[in-house]
Formats: sequence, C-alpha cells, structure tokens
Amino acid sequence: MTDVVLPCLNEAAALPWLLARMPAGYRPILADNGSTDGSLDVARRHGVRIVTVAQRGYGAAVHAGVLAADPADGVVCVMDADGSFDPAQLPLLADPVRAGVLDLACGRRRPVNARAWPPHARLGNAVLARRIRRGTGLPVHDIAPMRAARRDALIALDLRDRRFGYPLELLLGAARAGWRVAETDITYRPRAAGTRSKVTGTVRGTLRAVHDMRAVLSR
Repeated sequence: MTDVVLPCLNEAAALPWLLARMPAGYRPILADNGSTDGSLDVARRHGVRIVTVAQRGYGAAVHAGVLAADPADGVVCVMDADGSFDPAQLPLLADPVRAGVLDLACGRRRPVNARAWPPHARLGNAVLARRIRRGTGLPVHDIAPMRAARRDALIALDLRDRRFGYPLELLLGAARAGWRVAETDITYRPRAAGTRSKVTGTVRGTLRAVHDMRAVLSR
C-alpha cells in the first residue's frame, strides 16, 4: 500500500472528489494544518487517516505526513488536496520510483485552461525552475507540487524548510545527493470551488512563496 500525503488547510469542498479518485493500492494521509471548514469531518467519513500538524506551513504538513507514512511499501507520494490534481495519475509518478528507475518523480503541470494556473504564479514558477536547472543541472520545469520518492531516502535528506520553500529545498537536496530526477506531465485543473489557494490564489500568496523559495536558494 502506497501512502499519499495530502497537506490540507480548509479543503473540505475538494476532498470528496479527490478521495473518490484515489486509485487502488494508494492510501491517503491527511496532514491537516489547522482546518476549520469541516475538512476533518470529510476525511473521517471516508476513513482517511489524519495527522494533526500544529506547526503552520506547507513544509511542516508534508514533513509530518511523510514521517507518518508506512515504511513497508517504501514509496510515498505527495499531492495538494485542493482538487487541482487527479489522484488517478499517481501511478505515473510512483511506478518509476518503485521500479528503481527514478529516485524522485515530479509532476510537471499541464493546465487545462488559463484559470488553472494564473500568469503571476506561472511566471514565478518558471523563474525558479530555470534557476534550478542552471544551478543543479536537474531537468525540471516545475517546482514539483505532485511527486513520489522513497520514504526513507526522503527523510534522510533532512529537509529543514517548513513553509513554501520545502519543494525547492527538496529539489536542491536531491541534486546534492545525486538522485535520478525526472518530470512527467500531469493534468492541472482549477482548484475545487469553495477552496482558496494559499499561493496561486493571490499575488500576495505567490510573492510570499517566492520569498520563501529565494531564502532557500540563498542558503
């Protein structure tokens, strides 16, 4: 059984569809970061394991979820819980890792329409991805919002960022460790109605994420 970490902050409107789309053999772990909209009730009704994460921040939620994942399978996946990604595509990322072909499989977002990925967010992502390619040689064009890796190897990277810089630190850590990294195209949809992005939903959120990521780059 492959665990799927779902960092969550007020995603109740998206969870029913997302959980219903989880493929056989994949088990969601809701890493809740203080939801007040009933997300926990939705998760409980679907029998989903919940990890309560007191420390606020995307990286804090992901880290707690990864630690809670069962080491038996070896592979752990991470994806946003806002309905923008289709869990049915998880095997596209997990299978190459499980087969030993890749150490880190990253989803490269392919938006279905302009609403899925606002221009300000796409630009910020492109700038950072280009800097990663130039600085590390990794063939990445996205900051990996959906990904798969081996749980124990991921923990061993000892990532420290607990905010929006976590995905970037992961890529930099993977490069330093000599990991085999590749991207796979994944569908990117507008997030579920009734939810709001903490990053792409506002220019302020995007700027905050870029600030966190630049802080990681400057270390």
